[in-house]
Amino acid sequence: MIYENTKIKSSLFADLFADDELVGKKNFLSLYNAIHGTNLKLNETKLERKTIPQNVFKSINNDISMLVNDRLIVFIEHQSTINENMPLRLLEYYVHIMFGIIPPRAKYKKKLLKIPTPEFYVFYNGTEPLKNADMLKFSDAFLVPQKDPLCELKVRIVNIQGGALESLPVIKKCDILKQYCDFMEIVYRAKTNVNPESKEEIAVIYEKAVRDAIKKNILSDYLKRKCTEVINMFLDPYDYDMDLEVQKEEAFEDGMEKGFTDGANKKAEESAINLLKLQIATPEQVTQVTGLPLEKVQELAKEIKQ
Repeated sequence: MIYENTKIKSSLFADLFADDELVGKKNFLSLYNAIHGTNLKLNETKLERKTIPQNVFKSINNDISMLVNDRLIVFIEHQSTINENMPLRLLEYYVHIMFGIIPPRAKYKKKLLKIPTPEFYVFYNGTEPLKNADMLKFSDAFLVPQKDPLCELKVRIVNIQGGALESLPVIKKCDILKQYCDFMEIVYRAKTNVNPESKEEIAVIYEKAVRDAIKKNILSDYLKRKCTEVINMFLDPYDYDMDLEVQKEEAFEDGMEKGFTDGANKKAEESAINLLKLQIATPEQVTQVTGLPLEKVQELAKEIKQ
């Protein structure tokens, strides 16, 4: 049993809270109200989905970009670890969104051009505890820190993981988000300690997770209606493999960098030892020549005398 996935563009998160033709906008507004402490009604609120063509921007396909009256809300689900480069990615993403909202000639007019108020949120449902605060800032990446950055973009981290899920404020206020988290937990458990060898076997695992969720009345109406599409969303190579490959690349780069550093330190120590043995330079002079800390040079000098 193979599920074709060539036409799937949305993740489960984006479909459930935006793109689904029956409940997407309703679920989005429920989530929006939970975050903002509002009680907007669907029939009284202007909601307009904003997307970027995949051939223009491929690095985020689990997004929800929605105009809510005069606000541009961007929700991103991040599934494993928090990417500290998210503000940079969202800045690029935001610029592309604005190209589709603002007429090209409008920004050249003298009168101030009013634009939708942007808000950026990342919903974190990874397995690792959050180490940092609940905010990522674009200015944290600046090579030269600024006390009062002239350019800033903030991304709010919304935690939707952990054992005490029901105690999280946003979960308390949004039942559909709780059901989503419960379903993702079922999916996670279904994948644990399983090593499928083919796409068909992986599809069977996801199919079982969908059936289990329906039995427990978790997203039951949605999953009954879109079982095949949901399985295809999980089979989309980006959902999990993209983050994994990037993490592997980062680990390799970190290893290479450490290797270069270790090699340079070893060479510097060898040079310091030769200079100390020849007794042609003081420890202070050896420090200047090799770049090693004075404490390290003095330690090497003691070892030579022993």
